[in-house]
Amino acid sequence: MILVAFLALALALVPLAGGSLRRLGTLRLRAPGLLLLALASQVALIALPGPRTWWRVGLNVALYPLGLAFVWLNRRVPGMRAIGLGAACNLVAILANGGVMPASAAAMRAAGIQAEPGLFANSAVLEHPRLLFLGDVLAIPRPLPLANVLSVGDVIIALGAAYLLHRVSGSRLAGARRSG
Repeated sequence: MILVAFLALALALVPLAGGSLRRLGTLRLRAPGLLLLALASQVALIALPGPRTWWRVGLNVALYPLGLAFVWLNRRVPGMRAIGLGAACNLVAILANGGVMPASAAAMRAAGIQAEPGLFANSAVLEHPRLLFLGDVLAIPRPLPLANVLSVGDVIIALGAAYLLHRVSGSRLAGARRSG
């Protein structure tokens, strides 16, 4: 949810930085269904809690190649390579930990998140995490709205998406120059 809020803020800043939101309508992305399927499935996986089963873990892992295929097909779009790098960082951490994003116990506590034993979680504190530095180690603390944990990959994805929005819109924040 915090990533959606960040992108909404980035979008709101477009006109303030001299960009045109209309220019976003000219952006033509290849195979957008891949991204929509991956995102909708990820939302469903998180929104519909259930036990940690092989198919939930498998689906969590399988969604990343769909998203990465979308990124590859659109790699010439400004910011898309950063989005792909962030997603790849997340996928590597998830694969190294048996299909679950490792999370820092301290970050989870700071965000006020408590795992429910036995339920599938996209992100979890693991006894012996691998590549924890790529996991959910950044916290937006509980007193703040949208408290949550984030990974370095999430931050790279958000920055890449914000750059994409600003670059395509002709915003000065992305170094774009508007033609007369």
